[in-house]
Amino acid sequence: MIRSPLTFYVVPMESLHAGEICEWEYNPPYNIYGWMSWEQMQALGVEFGDPQLRSEQYVSVVDGQGILCGFAQLFPMEGVVRLGVGMRPDLCGNGMGQPFMKAIVQAALARYPEREIDLEVLTWNQRAIRAYQKSGFTITDTYERRTPTGNKPFYCMVYEK
Repeated sequence: MIRSPLTFYVVPMESLHAGEICEWEYNPPYNIYGWMSWEQMQALGVEFGDPQLRSEQYVSVVDGQGILCGFAQLFPMEGVVRLGVGMRPDLCGNGMGQPFMKAIVQAALARYPEREIDLEVLTWNQRAIRAYQKSGFTITDTYERRTPTGNKPFYCMVYEK
């Protein structure tokens, strides 16, 4: 087990990080959070496979030794920055969610100080929901959204500064 508390730092996402993220394998039911291969993402120019989108919206989360621990998407919308986050699978469930989210929220506040911060999470993902709540997020809405496996219920959670 990896010890917490751990200090995390947000840095620009390098292509090496992106390739590593594509290799992460999550255990069910979290395996829905996996990505296609790095080669496919680059060929299709999707998400962090698009160099411009990667530099504008994606960041890597590293530890004090510069080891990749996760990533975040800071997706700007009207008056809001929506977070998409992913933690390296072997770190999940070890009580590091709060310091991990703190680093991401600080990066979002620095980049978009005038915007509200929110995120979406599947309602069954109680592990993530607990980490987000401990990090200052509150459930503000519930709705269904299309996923690759059909419509699923999501919570919208907003960061309370």
